[in-house]
Amino acid sequence: MKNRYEALLVLNTQGKDDAVKDIVDRLESEFQKEGAQIEQVQKMDKRPFSYVAGELDSGFFVNFIFHADSQLITKLRSKFKLDPEVYRQHYQRLSDKKAPPAKKRVAAEK
Repeated sequence: MKNRYEALLVLNTQGKDDAVKDIVDRLESEFQKEGAQIEQVQKMDKRPFSYVAGELDSGFFVNFIFHADSQLITKLRSKFKLDPEVYRQHYQRLSDKKAPPAKKRVAAEK
């Protein structure tokens, strides 16, 4: 059964600000190669970190929302850990997307 997930990736684009679109496209194809069905890709721009915990002081944030099997998260995590352009990664399972409930009609009979 495929679950709905969100992956927040922080990219190391130091010195490669022009190549961000190519990096995001490559990462999107990596998700699809592993069997994930991409629902949405949100490019959230380059942002400074609230505190510096490594060699970088800012990163380009990208949010992927996708459907995949639970075993795929482990594969993606280990694959992107070796990628020098992925600085940080975080995965979260989302609830299934449901249609909004129809509004109840209130009869105003008095």
